[in-house]
Amino acid sequence: MLPRLNRLFAADGRCFDVAVDHGFVNEAAFLTGIEDMAEVVRTLVDAAPDAIQLSPGQARHLQDIAGPRKPALVLRTDLANVYAAELPRVPWSQMIDDPVGTAIRLDAACVVVNLLLLPDQPDLHRQCIRNVTALRAACDLVGMPLMVEPLVMKSGYGVDGDADKIVGIVRQAAELGADVIKADPTDDLSQYHRVVQAAGGKPVLVRGGGRIPDEEVFARTRALMEQGAAGIVYGRNVIQHDDPAGMTRKLMDLVHG
Repeated sequence: MLPRLNRLFAADGRCFDVAVDHGFVNEAAFLTGIEDMAEVVRTLVDAAPDAIQLSPGQARHLQDIAGPRKPALVLRTDLANVYAAELPRVPWSQMIDDPVGTAIRLDAACVVVNLLLLPDQPDLHRQCIRNVTALRAACDLVGMPLMVEPLVMKSGYGVDGDADKIVGIVRQAAELGADVIKADPTDDLSQYHRVVQAAGGKPVLVRGGGRIPDEEVFARTRALMEQGAAGIVYGRNVIQHDDPAGMTRKLMDLVHG
């Protein structure tokens, strides 16, 4: 497991993973900036983040690029139907078939799976726990690192930044065996050390969420790193930027600075 984690994290123990798996969730609004995936991935590879997060069908755009030095692949292994403004009648979360075998064939450094917590949706949470535990068992057989993405959401797609709720589900992710945890920022950034503590020594990478002004992105990233985060997983604040490559390099400087 350690060799793959060494591809994901730099020598300083930090990581910037650019998420480009938004098309997996069947929401047209999420496709802004990633209409041409081949071009998006080439641009990001040139900017050299530590990792790029992709779905199984789009990972080829990264792994077909020749040469020994390129970002590590983080493979998205599940999808859910909870990303619209209103929840569907039956929320669900579904893992792909043979996720670890797919990750090995694609030479991924890590797999990522959701742990969703929504109001009054206990069955959705149960489905996610089943996904995480099944993936943990499969990862153990081959030494594949498992990133768990614990998300506390409101009714409909929206982050609940309550620190107590985030701490609770991050601790659950750690208890379920996550090697890496990808979590939302708390509304009060000064409380983020509690999230890091709840992870029990596992590295915490912070989600970026929706598009916000650059200076807010930079200020929030600095604050989160100072609170003990091991890095970031940003998507729309990079891929929807006028200069995705420039934004990637600036955020790499912040994460590894």
